[in-house]
Amino acid sequence: MVAACLIVLGGYLLGSMPFGYWVVRWLKGADIREQGSGNIGATNVWRVYGRRLGAPIVLLDIAKGFVPALVGLLVAGQLVGVLAGAAAMAGHWRPLYLKLTKGGKTVATAGGVTFALAPRAAACCLGAWLFFFLLTRYSSVASVVAAVALPLFTWLFGAGWPVVTFGALAAVAVLLLHKANIRRLFQGTESRFEFRRALRA
Repeated sequence: MVAACLIVLGGYLLGSMPFGYWVVRWLKGADIREQGSGNIGATNVWRVYGRRLGAPIVLLDIAKGFVPALVGLLVAGQLVGVLAGAAAMAGHWRPLYLKLTKGGKTVATAGGVTFALAPRAAACCLGAWLFFFLLTRYSSVASVVAAVALPLFTWLFGAGWPVVTFGALAAVAVLLLHKANIRRLFQGTESRFEFRRALRA
């Protein structure tokens, strides 16, 4: 019980590490919260600074969901893996190290959790994300589609009830955190990802 609680707490603390904010602050001397969409997540870092900073942030945001979920799974079982992963997502959303202010939208971190707990479902969701991102050039559309697909794929691949429940709740969380993006999509004001600008950066 103590070990499980420590793993879940560790998941929150790891998830709270605002890599997007830290890396931009260290390397560029800027506050990513004052640039682009104001989000500290990988998408905004990539949009503002290109792949050289964006790609490492993607990997770091995935890792901070993957590591606690995998540790929880191996040490204490599937339920603790789910709780540790959910705690990492909560930390990414409201980072302790940024005084619980607005964090990221948890998509990459949720992906990391899913890769630890249900890798085949995660691979399918990643494929859905890439397809819709390349088709539309809207990161928000790709994220929403992948989130909605998550509980379906976990169920289809026979994941245990804690993982399927996590998939459903994670999908709801991602949708809620993308409310503003969805509204802008319907209004036609959502920003598309510019590949050329990102590649030049």
